[in-house]
Amino acid sequence: MKSGSSAYSQLIKSEAQKLGFMFCGISKAGFLEEEAPRLENWLNKNYQGEMSYMENHFDKRLDPRKLVDGAQSVISLALNYYSDQQQADTEAPRISKYAYGMDYHFVIKDKLKLLMEFIRQNIGEVDGRAFVDSAPVLDKAWAKQAGFGWIGKNANLLNKQSGSFFFLAELIVDLELNFDLPMAKDYCGTCTRCIDACPTDAIVEPYIVDGSRCISYLTIELKNELPSEFKGKTDNWMFGCDICQDVCPWNSFSVVNQEPAFQPSGQLLEMKKQDWEEITADVFNKLFKNSAVKRTKFSGLKRNIEFIKPT
Repeated sequence: MKSGSSAYSQLIKSEAQKLGFMFCGISKAGFLEEEAPRLENWLNKNYQGEMSYMENHFDKRLDPRKLVDGAQSVISLALNYYSDQQQADTEAPRISKYAYGMDYHFVIKDKLKLLMEFIRQNIGEVDGRAFVDSAPVLDKAWAKQAGFGWIGKNANLLNKQSGSFFFLAELIVDLELNFDLPMAKDYCGTCTRCIDACPTDAIVEPYIVDGSRCISYLTIELKNELPSEFKGKTDNWMFGCDICQDVCPWNSFSVVNQEPAFQPSGQLLEMKKQDWEEITADVFNKLFKNSAVKRTKFSGLKRNIEFIKPT
């Protein structure tokens, strides 16, 4: 271990906290041996559906040293997005909490850029890359390695103090730091609330999700028509889904996020069922100007809203 690595680690964690991250943990950059067979098996069962990008860069997903030359450390970060605000009309098509405010990619990338600048200014010549859910990095595996929590039966990363309503991101750097220990225990116990609550039976067995059945996949990733077998089973969700997180007992510990960029606009929460059913492209573009909802496009959101309507 290089001298100064402990002090550097504390310096980085302290700055991450100042930037608003709820967690910062560090792992040794290396091959994720346990994840290799799991990922291969998941892909072989076609649980990725039309997310063909999951099939790409298999080796890079398992080894960050193939993404960053000379990578020594993976700095895992989590940013809280939990909100206790709700859509006013209980019959209106629903939108996942993570998409209430500004697109998290922009928010987190800005914070990671500031953290990387801080590292270079205070430690020295450090090379690395920032990753926010847009590259072949197994975020949850690295966060688990860094001691933030365990992978729950709904395949989300769970934390005893904070639940699971948070985004994950990484800085992969060529700086050797002090490494945190992974959490050795799984605190899901005998609970099966997430499995029992999923209306599309996407959690095919504990810890394994068939992505092609997940409501989030159906309403965001799937570009074609929604399969008729899911008619009446999407539980009024038009973008994303929070069911398996909402029912998780650990999320009773979630605290409201303090990130200004994630605050929902009043207009979004006040939209009534009829407003959504009659939404125009102009309203869509104004409402979701800097939102993750733009990913599904106006046509995709309209498709989802139509699918929810009873026949």
